[in-house]
Amino acid sequence: MNRSYLKYITSLILFGFNGIVASHISLSSYEIVFTRTLIGSLFLVIVFGFSKQKMRFLSNKSHFLYLSLSGVAMGASWMFLYEAYTQIGVSIATLAYYCGPVIVMILSPLLFKERMTSAKLIGFLAVLTGMLCVSGQAMSEEKTLFGLICGLLSAVMYAVMVIFNKKAVSITGLENSMWQLMASFATVFLFLGLKQDFSINIASGDWLPILILGIVNTGIGCYFYFSSIGLLPVQTVAICGYLEPLSALLFSAALLGERLSLVQILGALLILGGAAFGELYRRKLPANSSLTT
Repeated sequence: MNRSYLKYITSLILFGFNGIVASHISLSSYEIVFTRTLIGSLFLVIVFGFSKQKMRFLSNKSHFLYLSLSGVAMGASWMFLYEAYTQIGVSIATLAYYCGPVIVMILSPLLFKERMTSAKLIGFLAVLTGMLCVSGQAMSEEKTLFGLICGLLSAVMYAVMVIFNKKAVSITGLENSMWQLMASFATVFLFLGLKQDFSINIASGDWLPILILGIVNTGIGCYFYFSSIGLLPVQTVAICGYLEPLSALLFSAALLGERLSLVQILGALLILGGAAFGELYRRKLPANSSLTT
C-alpha cells in the first residue's frame, strides 16, 4: 500500500471516530464544533505555512466566495450533526448525515448539468427507503424527532457544502481545506457569540478529547484527506470513502454499546448500498482523475 492510500484510509477512520471522541466531551454540540474548528484551523494554517505553498485564493475572488460559503455550510452541518449525536446516538446520526452525498447526486443534473441515470435514481430511492426504515424504527424507540431533524439538516448542509466547494475549482488541496475550515470556525464563532457571549466553561477532563478531536481527527485528518485524494484514482476514492460511515457504525457499536435493530440494519444497508450504487455506476471517468470535496 503506497503512502497516499495509507493517508486516505487513515483520514477516513479518523473521521469515523469523531462521534466517539465527541461523546467524551461534556460541552454542548456547538461548543464542541467551536473548539474543533478553532484547533483544526490553527493546525492547518501552521501546516500550510511550513509547506511553503503559494496562496491562490486572490486569483479568483468568486471562487473564494464559493469556498467561504462552503465553509459556512460545513460549520452548520457539523453543529447539526453533533447535536444529532447527542439526541439520537452516533450510529443513527451518521446514517442520516450520509444522505448528504445522495442529495448532491440527485441535484447534480440541475446544478452541474450531469445526466440523470437510472443508477442514480435507484440509489436515491434506496437511500430514501433506508432512511424511512432507520427513522421510523428510531421513533418507535422514542428517539427524539428533533434529533432526527438535526441529522437530516446536517445532510442538507453537507450537500450545500459540496455544491459550493465544487464551484471553487481554482482553490484545491491543502489551501482549500484550510480556508474552508477557517470559514467554518468563523460561522460557529458568530453563532456562539450571539447565543452565549463566547463564554465556554471547559472541565479539566474535557481537554484531552478536545485536543484529540481538534488536532488529530480534524487537523491531521483533513491534511491526510486533502493531500491524498488528488493522487488516487477517483474510483478508489469513491469506494474507500464508505469506510467512514462503516467505521463510525462499528466504533459506536464496539465502544458506545449502540445497537441497531434488524429494521435499522436493513435501513443502513439500503442507505450505504444505495449511495454506493448511485456513485459507482455513473459514467466511467479516466483512471487518473481526482476528486476534491
